[in-house]
Amino acid sequence: MEQQIDLHEIIGYLNPAELDYQEWLSVGMALKHEGYPLGVWDEWSRNDGSRYHAGECERKWRSFRGSSTPVTAGTIVQLAIDRGWKPSFGMKPLSWEDDYISMEGVVVDKNRVEGKELHEPKAWNPVSEIIRYLKTLFEAGENVGYVTNSWEQTDEKGTRWQPKRGNFKRTAGELIEKLSHCNGDIGAVLGDYNPEAGAWIRYNPLDGNGCKDENVTDFRHALVESDDVELDIQNAIIRELELPVACLVFSGNKSIHAIVKINASNKTEYKERIDYLYAVCQKNGLKVDTKNKNPSRLSRMPGVERNGKKQYIIDTDIGKDNWDEWYEWIEGINDDLPDPESLESVWDKLPELASPLIGDVLRQGHKMLIAGPSKAGKSFSLIELCIAIAEGGKWFQWHCAQGRVLYVNLELDRASCLHRFKDVYQALGWKPENLSNIDIWNLRGKSIPMDKLAPKCRATFYE
Repeated sequence: MEQQIDLHEIIGYLNPAELDYQEWLSVGMALKHEGYPLGVWDEWSRNDGSRYHAGECERKWRSFRGSSTPVTAGTIVQLAIDRGWKPSFGMKPLSWEDDYISMEGVVVDKNRVEGKELHEPKAWNPVSEIIRYLKTLFEAGENVGYVTNSWEQTDEKGTRWQPKRGNFKRTAGELIEKLSHCNGDIGAVLGDYNPEAGAWIRYNPLDGNGCKDENVTDFRHALVESDDVELDIQNAIIRELELPVACLVFSGNKSIHAIVKINASNKTEYKERIDYLYAVCQKNGLKVDTKNKNPSRLSRMPGVERNGKKQYIIDTDIGKDNWDEWYEWIEGINDDLPDPESLESVWDKLPELASPLIGDVLRQGHKMLIAGPSKAGKSFSLIELCIAIAEGGKWFQWHCAQGRVLYVNLELDRASCLHRFKDVYQALGWKPENLSNIDIWNLRGKSIPMDKLAPKCRATFYE
């Protein structure tokens, strides 16, 4: 007998103290999505004695309200597999077709991807690097936030340089003009930077009054940064994913900074798009630093040095042209189409046909379309069909299997629709013995796209 995967057992293999904050959150999201109670997450989280705080799991749990790209059990399974977990004896083998692991949005096989090497520019021109970056990301009149001053932080993770608040009152046009006439002295324009620390720049325009999220004037770009895999693999995955990258920058350390065209209309849409972007990157082997989600985040400025290495532009305008084109491409990658099958292989063992819904016309699970000119009687025919199925009678000369019906009324006002059902019952001369089999959803005057309406129909009918 096949044993279904028990997430309670799998998280027992994971040590929450060894996971970062986002991974810990993802475990909670996945458990809630898969129907597990809060207590499972809370009990497991207690194993991290230094970071566990009573009540924190419950507060986070209440904030998990679902998403168009939910965190599923596959995330927990992958976390465990990455740490050496294997299914126990008798357990159903995992595959990408399994309910627990989704292949949706997977483009890159991270175990087979061939790295694409970085090549440091031989004739490096810091002024040209910065000007190229500014022209790529900003309009001339937009304010740019940048930081050249830094301070040294020491904690349990070691010593590292951190950026100060920086400047946010100068426009891209002004900076480009002054850099063009600085004779190579970028410090005279931007301020001198510490060559051990490097320098930083914000990739979205600001209003000139500050450098926080509320000061962002256009939610144009997002930052994709990962330092968990080799640089050449990062470079390859970013390109194979066809990310709509405006500018690709080497950080001078362990990561590449991809400035991705996200073009959100507001902060809410920015959050939705960056969540989707990061989820796709994660599935394709690029573990993204989730601290970079806010639109006012700093990225590495090209044209400066950092601890003996150059921060430089690797490429500009690669991948898909824009967010919409990339999104449609990702959504279409995994269409779940079945493999072709040989007719010879099934000729002597044909599958059973679905039961008839309308005798000799339509089987259960199939679709039918009624078309005709205006006033040809299409609505009356459909109402008669609903009644025939509800009562188990005949529609014209064809017998119908009895069952429940949802009639979605997009045409008539509620009163007219209800009266019409009664009129058809009386015209047929049928007794209304199974009215409970008919549900009517009156949606005249309501507007919703069909791709949103269809799932609501299913949810309404099967409540």
